[in-house]
Amino acid sequence: MSINVTIWNENRHEKDENHAASKVYPNGIHNTIKEALSMNENLVIRTATLDEDYCGLPDEVLDQTDVLIWWGHSAHAEVPDSLAEKIQQAVLKGMGFIALHSAHLSKPFVRLMGTSCTLQWRDNDRERLWNVNPSHPIAKGIDKYIELPREEMYGEFFDIPKPDDVVFLGWFAGGEVFRSGCTFQRGYGKVFYFQPGHEEYPVYHDQNIQQILRNAVDWATPLARREELSCPNPASLEK
Repeated sequence: MSINVTIWNENRHEKDENHAASKVYPNGIHNTIKEALSMNENLVIRTATLDEDYCGLPDEVLDQTDVLIWWGHSAHAEVPDSLAEKIQQAVLKGMGFIALHSAHLSKPFVRLMGTSCTLQWRDNDRERLWNVNPSHPIAKGIDKYIELPREEMYGEFFDIPKPDDVVFLGWFAGGEVFRSGCTFQRGYGKVFYFQPGHEEYPVYHDQNIQQILRNAVDWATPLARREELSCPNPASLEK
């Protein structure tokens, strides 16, 4: 048995030769994350992007996805409402959902939160990402903080419902703080919002950030799928 992970990326900035993201992530943010997750041999990973047919998420792909990772920024409005509705329903039925950086304004995340999900922001600051919940599974293997030399500042007030857990708290050189890593339960599904990941900076190349993403996928995997992985195949016991 394996865990089916789909990494969805808007993939617009990386295709613009005049945008900094094309140099930082020449193969797309989705492929950088895929490479980081590939260290887990239990994962079957596919990618999907906005400009593919059905936004890369036709029913047969979504139905087979255990954990959906979502990165979006400037084209949230181009995602069909019908797709956002399908993702929301899939989460309620048990699919894990990981919203990265500007995905706080993505249609699926806003639907799952039921609030505006707005925040304060400005570009180009230094961030210290504090591990404020070190016993949480998503924080496994992470030291007391991660130093990110350049990141887009996201600051409070962040208009989200009260999280089940705050795992990481961001502090910026300008003095702002932010609930940078938050978990939520929605129906049978788990949701993790993770703030670092502005497209102009090499955040997803950072080994600690990659470790957090691997931890988050493991945490968000539906319980039934994890149980299948932990239990031997009954047929193998007969031999």
